Amino acid sequence: MQPAFMVRAIGFLLRREGHSLHAKAAGGATFGLGLTMLAGSWAVVVAERGAVGANLTTYPRALWWSVETATTVGYGDFYPVTLWGRVVGAAVMVVGITTYGMVTAALATWFVGRETERRRHLARTAEQAARRLSEDSVRELHERFDRLEQMLSRGGSRPDGPAPR
Repeated sequence: MQPAFMVRAIGFLLRREGHSLHAKAAGGATFGLGLTMLAGSWAVVVAERGAVGANLTTYPRALWWSVETATTVGYGDFYPVTLWGRVVGAAVMVVGITTYGMVTAALATWFVGRETERRRHLARTAEQAARRLSEDSVRELHERFDRLEQMLSRGGSRPDGPAPR
């Protein structure tokens, strides 16, 4: 049942059309981390069961340990004592560190992308303003040349009166 659920959940995360790649990556990584913490909690309880000095013998404790381990906080209140418990701990650590790195990278690239788009928009706006200014200048020059041509065709008189001497 769980593998089918995982396939559907991952498919749902990847098919979201309106979301950016950053949101998909962060969502997928967070989903994977949650799954790893849940599975790691169960696996460490199984690995530690019956071991001398084991303190990860219940699922709630193991879940707390898994959260501490994935976030690299590691208070030291709970820890695995068996080889397989430590292997599970190493896996939870690697997935946790990787996930937080991916989420941080996704957020950083999202912010950079937004800033890049803002700068492109400003550049386009400035370019359009410069083009309009240039078009206005050209139009004004044409109007001046037209007035000069009219003055020359009338024999040097100004359009608003006689030419100054």
